[in-house]
Amino acid sequence: MDKNIEKILLKVEKPARYTGGELNEVIKDKSQVDIRYAFCFPDSYEIGMSNLGMKILYSLINSRPDAWCERVFAPWPDMEKQMRENSIPLYGLESGDPIKDFDAIGFSLGYELCYTNVLNMLDLAGLKVRSKDRTSLTPIVMAGGACACDPEPMSEFIDLFQLGDGEEMMNDIIDLLKESKKEGLSKKEFLKKASHIPGVYVPSLYHVEYNDDRTIKSITAEDGAPEKVTKRIVSDLDTMFSPKKFVVPSIETVMDRTTVEVFRGCTRGCRFCQACFLNRPVRDKSPDTVNKDAKSICDTSGYDEISLCSLSSSDYTYIQPLLTELFSWAEKEKINITLPSLRVDNFPPELAEKIKSVRRTGLTFACEAGTQRLRDVINKNVTEEEILGTASEAFKNGWSSVKLYFMLGLPTETDEDVKGIARIGADILDTYYNTEGRPKKAGHVNISLTSFVPKAFTPFQWEMQATTEELAHKQKLLLESLTSKKITVNFSDPEVSLLEGVLSRGDRRLCEVIYSAWKSGCVFDSWNEYFSWEKWKDAFGKNGIDPSFYANRKREYTEVLPWSHLSYGISPEYLEKEDKKAHRAETTPECRIKCAGCGANKLNGGKCDGNDHLRAKKLS
Repeated sequence: MDKNIEKILLKVEKPARYTGGELNEVIKDKSQVDIRYAFCFPDSYEIGMSNLGMKILYSLINSRPDAWCERVFAPWPDMEKQMRENSIPLYGLESGDPIKDFDAIGFSLGYELCYTNVLNMLDLAGLKVRSKDRTSLTPIVMAGGACACDPEPMSEFIDLFQLGDGEEMMNDIIDLLKESKKEGLSKKEFLKKASHIPGVYVPSLYHVEYNDDRTIKSITAEDGAPEKVTKRIVSDLDTMFSPKKFVVPSIETVMDRTTVEVFRGCTRGCRFCQACFLNRPVRDKSPDTVNKDAKSICDTSGYDEISLCSLSSSDYTYIQPLLTELFSWAEKEKINITLPSLRVDNFPPELAEKIKSVRRTGLTFACEAGTQRLRDVINKNVTEEEILGTASEAFKNGWSSVKLYFMLGLPTETDEDVKGIARIGADILDTYYNTEGRPKKAGHVNISLTSFVPKAFTPFQWEMQATTEELAHKQKLLLESLTSKKITVNFSDPEVSLLEGVLSRGDRRLCEVIYSAWKSGCVFDSWNEYFSWEKWKDAFGKNGIDPSFYANRKREYTEVLPWSHLSYGISPEYLEKEDKKAHRAETTPECRIKCAGCGANKLNGGKCDGNDHLRAKKLS
């Protein structure tokens, strides 16, 4: 490590964030590789080291003998101050080398409020933040993750975006970059070729025109780029690259455990849920593959907890046989199993019985809405009877507390719907005290509320977002409706949600807003201690942008959306039909019961893996 770096580490909080040297990190001889890749996570070390996508791609790139991937995290403000004062550029943790000298820089965009950190990291690296000002072939700056589905607000800063699954696409990009370096191609020539890799979107190859009312008139592909870019998927998760070990952090992280993916996608079709539609079709891993991956990672890392990762763990087709396999060795080695994202309508007694002996934390269930009418609007397909029945089952098996997720500001929400959230909390508390065999300690219900943010590629992508004033009213009403001190409530910040809403459905005109906010000092916007709505308001005003145009306006179905030239396999006609059904409070059965014709099967050669779930269950 550079001696200048060693000196400043004595002046910062948690210096282990910046030293590298962890168990299982990958060190290579840089003279023996063709491509050096900096995987940048635009948040703190503790958040980034918990990210499964980063772990997968780090291991995948390093499995190639011709490439070396290093990790880079956003320096905390105290470290940034020291780096700038001592002229230390942003560096890779493994080598300590400046990332401006690497061949590729990749950002994981999982949350819109990390955008200013991306600009800050590029600047700390000694690079121009705008793509047009970086004229050499390397380093190519790319980005992927959930936010890539509407990349336009970051289109001036990123050279190319990766839409969808990255495991196969990443290798294709590295192969092309390696070939382009050898042939001496220019950056423009490389990007033209990259635009024809399935799943790759190059924003500089598309021209956007606007109408007088500030809506988009047209988005036109240029220089031979495809008119529409479709996301990439990996069809077979059993043959897909999967890490056999993880880098073990030197300090405690947000998720200090082994994380193993069990399946991708979701068949439920909740109309607010972007992850559901971005990740279709559903693809399972076999229990044998999951079990082997979990055992390998535990053996090589020393973790004593396994988290089974998916959008809904209890929906995994083979959850029972998988848990049987895992418990055959995990119990002996005192390793705990956790199942995040459980469904209230799919928590059978045998599952509760199986996990109760190893589950450390409370159970978390997503109810989303306080009345049956509103749950039908969002297509949650969960009844109050199922919610209370699931809670009762959990209490019988030894849990004394549950955490419930709800949203405020959903389309068509009324005051009665808000009051319904408090009522469900009270009913669950009553259920606890009326359950025979429950624990003798006091029961507790923790209600966590986020503000609804309409997202691209969902049936609600045309809907308006509740204003900060409306959300403040709803929060106050809910607190007034609580009947017990054993029910606690946590809210998200309405102004943070407003900014998220603007950026999540924004167009290219927001690039200047993001740049202005960053220049005014905005970084770590997702952290309460650093978020400044005043600075963001000034940035919007400076650029003549009204945030309500993006967040609080209902769009017509005929409007050209900023992501209209991109596809995640879900047809716009299906999304429109679902939004109209929402306003009639009509539900749509999940894919396993009846195919709704969303179009995701076309991504997989006409095969809909959601229906394969049903066949597998019939055969088992």
